[in-house]
Amino acid sequence: MSTSTNLTGKVVLITGGNGGIGAATTRELLKRGAKVSIADIDPATPARAAQQSGEVLGCVADVRDRASLDNAVAQTIDRFGHLDIVIANAGLLAKAATFRNTPINDLESTLAVNVTGVANTVKAALEPVIASQGQIVLISSVFAFLNGMGTIPYAMSKAAVEQLGRGLRVELADHHVSVLTAYFSLVDTNMIKNGVDEDPVVMDLLSTLPKPMLKRVTPESAATALVDGIQSRSSVVVHPGLWRPVSALRGLLGPTLDTRFTRDRRILDVLARLDNRTPHSSKKELK
Repeated sequence: MSTSTNLTGKVVLITGGNGGIGAATTRELLKRGAKVSIADIDPATPARAAQQSGEVLGCVADVRDRASLDNAVAQTIDRFGHLDIVIANAGLLAKAATFRNTPINDLESTLAVNVTGVANTVKAALEPVIASQGQIVLISSVFAFLNGMGTIPYAMSKAAVEQLGRGLRVELADHHVSVLTAYFSLVDTNMIKNGVDEDPVVMDLLSTLPKPMLKRVTPESAATALVDGIQSRSSVVVHPGLWRPVSALRGLLGPTLDTRFTRDRRILDVLARLDNRTPHSSKKELK
């Protein structure tokens, strides 16, 4: 769909809305006149929401628990009367490791939040969004099409989110519901600071990549790009824009880069360090 949407009065439910991209997106939506329901696992969510300016509702919900999301949707409709847009933003990033060295708990937790949690969010909100001919917004990543070495479970999950968005876009076309999938690179959130900047092995791995790939963006710029996409009812947002050609040409670039990476001694040496360090389950929230 390409019809522009006036967000004034639109009701938006966003998961993981207390920090990072979620909090910045909430502020941007409120600035444009939307009513926002924040669904977050933090028990302080209702109190935090009450401190914001604008029409905001805070609901405690765990995306792994479908019933808690059903309750958040019910609270949203009870408060605002309907639901126009759902943003499946809550996510998780496990400690960097080779797949061989990834604790099974990290794999299961990542998929539970980033895949099942997203599916739960969409399913819980789907009928009211269809009723309003609204929008579904999914947060994927450039890792949906970039080699996931060192963080394979996360890359797997974001590729799954991309496929969910593609399928829903077709399935919901007759219902006049638009589906937006957002692809962000390194966003300067606590997840990046805690899970990347504080891990010297990850920093060494990143240093082997082309510098343009390492460009960081702020949560505010990511939120602006996302809400612009919602307002224009776009199907895709890629931020920063330098990743658009990489996505468009992934069928050619992907195999080429993969081959290059398998022959890059610097990369292989860093992966060997990841492979050899003591595995332990340690995950960071991404919001």
